Amino acid sequence: MRLLALRNPINCGQHRQPTLNNMVKSTAKFITFEGVDGAGKSTHLQWFAEMLRQRGQEVLVTREPGGTPLGERLREILLNQPMHAETEAMLMFAARLEHVEQVIRPALRRGAWVVSDRFSDASFAYQGGGRGVALGKLEQLERWVHEDLQPDLTLLFDIPVEVARQRLSNNASLDRFEQEQADFFERVRAGYHKRVLQNPQRYRTPCYSKGRRGRASLISP
Repeated sequence: MRLLALRNPINCGQHRQPTLNNMVKSTAKFITFEGVDGAGKSTHLQWFAEMLRQRGQEVLVTREPGGTPLGERLREILLNQPMHAETEAMLMFAARLEHVEQVIRPALRRGAWVVSDRFSDASFAYQGGGRGVALGKLEQLERWVHEDLQPDLTLLFDIPVEVARQRLSNNASLDRFEQEQADFFERVRAGYHKRVLQNPQRYRTPCYSKGRRGRASLISP
């Protein structure tokens, strides 16, 4: 099995040189999975982590909001209780600070790979793009919480909003983010795009396919 070059973000038709093959040979990498709700990132994350384990890496799988006992309690509040947009942003970063200091940094120090379902990009997309929180305020929070820590690679699952919403419609219960309207998710998606354009070297975007070959843009036999 060899790793393929993941596609350039936003325009997945442009190829880039393979990067994951070399990364798998090293240790202490921080990989994040991002995308709108319903994009399929969580499913691919579990598969990706198992692939790394099969290659002999220690892998810590985690998520945001969450990842710590306090973070999981904040997650329940964030996903289920309405609140002011800036309160939402600050709670997200409060959970993130605990996550960074209690989970992510210790794992990286011992040489493990950290694979996280969302990180700060999600705050810029959801609270910044979706809710309209000023990006300057989010940038201040980001610098405060983890200025010296950024993912080595972010996989952005960038699919059409109508496809993501169709997938969500199959869920029996939806949290308050998943219940948002299409225009909210369009703003979230635009927020991700803006974030990518600020630092394109960090991102890869697997191409969306209507078929059953979602993993083909990550690996090949």
